[in-house]
Amino acid sequence: MLKNKKPTIHQKSIVASSRLFTVEQLDLEFSNGERRQYERLIRRGAGAVLIVPMLDPDTVLLIREYAGGTHRYELGLPKGKVEQDEAILDAANREIMEEVGYESTQLTLLKSVTLAPQYMQHQTHIVLAQQLRPRREPGDEPEALEVVSWALSELDALQARDDFTEARSIAALYMVREFLRDLS
Repeated sequence: MLKNKKPTIHQKSIVASSRLFTVEQLDLEFSNGERRQYERLIRRGAGAVLIVPMLDPDTVLLIREYAGGTHRYELGLPKGKVEQDEAILDAANREIMEEVGYESTQLTLLKSVTLAPQYMQHQTHIVLAQQLRPRREPGDEPEALEVVSWALSELDALQARDDFTEARSIAALYMVREFLRDLS
């Protein structure tokens, strides 16, 4: 396996910024002398959590919410940002209380994943939430979210739906299915 030396960063500059995103330009020099400019979305805060709340060993709780990127309602897993100085598992529990009305007494960090790492610093921490009990906390959603129960054993049917397209949710459910299968 070829081990590459990281490029040298000669300069960083902010080329665009909004309430949600900051675009940074990197002036790079690779070990072979080649120079390039890269742009990337830089991370704000500690990333995000994506939670797989399991009501029982086969029932996952999904949410249906408006997705601005696709301008339609999408079915997926509850998710949200990790607040400054907030532990990942605390953020996961807070988000499921806000979005699905349950808290968990058994949280497991399964994996931290990236999206388009060539262009984004962002990380999403996938958390399995088990041993749920009802508890609702106020959230910041603009409208009530619909909570949808789905059998994990019917994952292939869920994955085939037109309104279930978010890659992180799809990957997380397959990971949880394998994780739970290995436990039995």
